[in-house]
Amino acid sequence: MARPYAKDTSIPYAPTDDIDLYPSEDGKPMAASDYHLRLLIWTLQALETHFAQNPEVYISGDLMMYYSEGDPRKSISPDVLVCFGINPKLRLTYKTWEEGKAPDFVMEFSSKSTYDKDLGEKKDVYASLRIQNYFLYDAEGLYLPSPMMGFTLVDGEYVAISADERGGFRASVLDLDFHIRDGEIAIYDPIVGEWLQTRAERTEIAEARAENAEARAENAEAHAEQETNARQNAEAELAKALAEIKRLRTE
Repeated sequence: MARPYAKDTSIPYAPTDDIDLYPSEDGKPMAASDYHLRLLIWTLQALETHFAQNPEVYISGDLMMYYSEGDPRKSISPDVLVCFGINPKLRLTYKTWEEGKAPDFVMEFSSKSTYDKDLGEKKDVYASLRIQNYFLYDAEGLYLPSPMMGFTLVDGEYVAISADERGGFRASVLDLDFHIRDGEIAIYDPIVGEWLQTRAERTEIAEARAENAEARAENAEAHAEQETNARQNAEAELAKALAEIKRLRTE
């Protein structure tokens, strides 16, 4: 199914042969709820913004991924995938044999209807594909042992990632920490010491800062004008007083 957020549609899709054999949809809903969809879109956009300057990072979500040429039954659809070293052009499907590799990072947004597969079948598939990091997020905090879970591949098996002292789970392949912050998913860049933001959030913050700077400049100008007026008034009062003293002395 289509990617859940808009991009420049003038960018051509990567060629996809045998569209009937490897369909781009699986007939399943994109997300369990509007809440899941909003958080999923935010995650994809935040990662895209973070890696925007890297020309060889492909980020997608809810994309049909086929991992056995000639057998379309061998397919899976990660909620989030990140792959390094390939062209970021738009795709209808992701075929591991055409791309030359599986993604480096995948993430599932678990729900009541998916959490058991997320912890079982999907986890086994991702491990078999040697995907380095596998993360799970339970937006409601009802279905997984922990709202945020992370795994890293060690000798072909997934090993649970422990939370750090700040409660973050390090995705080593991304050099990013995944958190629950204010009750929702958040991503922290420990290298620059900043929380990830979407392009829209960055723009909003930049505009707010510009407005604040303009307001401060206006306040400074008004304050300077007040000081000038006060000084002029004081000088006028002083001149008036001196003139009165001079008048009294000459009488």
